Amino acid sequence: MSPEVEFVEQLVQVITREVLIALTEREHLDAHPDGDHCTEDCAEGICVRTCFDRVGRVVSAGAERVTSSLGAVPDDPSLARMVDHTLLKPDATHDQIAQLCYEARKYEFASVCVNPTHVKLCAELLRGAPVKVCTVIGFPLGASSPEVKVYETETAIRDGATEIDMVINVGALKAKDFNLVAQDINEVVRVAHATGAIVKVIIETSLLDQDEKVTACLLSKEAGADFVKTSTGFSGGGATVDDIALMRRVVGPEIGVKASGGVRTYEDAKNLVDAGATRLGASAGVKIVQGEREANGVAKPAPVATPSAKAY
Repeated sequence: MSPEVEFVEQLVQVITREVLIALTEREHLDAHPDGDHCTEDCAEGICVRTCFDRVGRVVSAGAERVTSSLGAVPDDPSLARMVDHTLLKPDATHDQIAQLCYEARKYEFASVCVNPTHVKLCAELLRGAPVKVCTVIGFPLGASSPEVKVYETETAIRDGATEIDMVINVGALKAKDFNLVAQDINEVVRVAHATGAIVKVIIETSLLDQDEKVTACLLSKEAGADFVKTSTGFSGGGATVDDIALMRRVVGPEIGVKASGGVRTYEDAKNLVDAGATRLGASAGVKIVQGEREANGVAKPAPVATPSAKAY
């Protein structure tokens, strides 16, 4: 092939590519005449780009392996104020929920984390206390539609929840349906933030490979979540130091990281905090705080009788 012919073919390829790009952009503008804004974040060799329309709806999201960046670990607050004191068992009774709230008041935990059916009771029992009421949405599978998760969120907030822990659509993430994952998170964030509630996104690390964990964290960050969270505790695995360190590197210092599942002792909690966790979801909150006090030479307080739910 002569140099002239080769040059002409290369020129045709360049022109064809530019025309296709222009046509793609025109199709996008025709589909979204109000205009979009896009954000992009990268970590651990993966970049996630998410585009929103003018009312904040996700119009496209995607991930590709390109580059990397690291995030810093924020300053650690006191351990008790990092604990979401948790009771998510399906057979939890009102008296057990009352015990949970009593312990949360006594130790000044960050929140109690309960199933939606108990939110109203917790809001009543904790009225006037600094302890927040946290509930779970799409729990524990994450397979509800975005519309159902929005309805759950609206109901929980009406009942008194101010912190929302939502489970992502794990199947959609693994199928690389990033638009659905982003929409799922974004819609819950939109509803929660409208009332001042915060959102923690449960990515269920035990079901994900490394790239999927990175992508889930980046999608959560781009959708405006306040925290990413490791686990429901219902899928065969919980928080690990390696996962917390990875999640912190991915989201950087801008948002929180919650370690949940298998956090049973002060040593567990300390190791996870050292790795970058800023919240701890644990049913063993009392044991963890007592372990911290003992490690710091503070005497264990004498037991106090616990009132029932009717006594509050």
